[in-house]
Amino acid sequence: MITLKSKEEIALMAEGGAILRDVIRAVADEANEGVTLKDLDRLAEKLIRAKGATPAFLGYKPHGAGKAYPATICTSVNDVIVHGLPTERKLRSGDVLKLDFGLRLHGFCADAALTVAIGNVTSEAEKLIAATKKALLLGIKAARPGNYLGDIGFAISHYVRSKGFSVAEGLTGHGIGRELHEDPSVYNFGKAGAGMELVPGLVIAIEPMIAAGRGKIVQLPDDSYTMEDGSLSAHFEHTIAITENGPVILT
Repeated sequence: MITLKSKEEIALMAEGGAILRDVIRAVADEANEGVTLKDLDRLAEKLIRAKGATPAFLGYKPHGAGKAYPATICTSVNDVIVHGLPTERKLRSGDVLKLDFGLRLHGFCADAALTVAIGNVTSEAEKLIAATKKALLLGIKAARPGNYLGDIGFAISHYVRSKGFSVAEGLTGHGIGRELHEDPSVYNFGKAGAGMELVPGLVIAIEPMIAAGRGKIVQLPDDSYTMEDGSLSAHFEHTIAITENGPVILT
């Protein structure tokens, strides 16, 4: 069931989104060679709790997962595209690191992600990261009243395919509010003008997850997802609210 949010609820979600934005920047700044994924997770939890919020991922069991998630953030490296577990693995030059964050404040969730190039990455990695970031902005631009869910997915897929990349199959954005994952699913592909109409009060997480290779994914025993062909991947995400005046980024 889709739950529209009032202006007051969106304002509360924006407070959490602003905190998450600051946390993301601080953690991304620390993502350097020699730092462990666990270091980044500990920092994220410390910063989130210091602001009076709680980690939304910690203890959360997403659809399709075998067990509850045991950490504050997802740290997915190279061909691992989402839900990578923070471990004692040290970051190395050339790594493509996806950081996915969620928090809860005032009873509402915020969700966002970005991709960080560690040290010297390949030109392909640079192009992939840039294309995925641009695809997110295009998806957000399409999320305005009177458009349709399919317009978001079309904007994302049309652009990334024009750059020679692929949408990761089976992974989507989602509605968000009092629950981390709500209806509707927000696909990264679609037909322009298809799907539900976008209306003011709808709050969604748009998150293109893009691969340099074919786009087929495999779920690993730890519930992370990797690219079947071992290709590099990138991920960007914002929580946005659709208003009468267009999309507003909350994170």
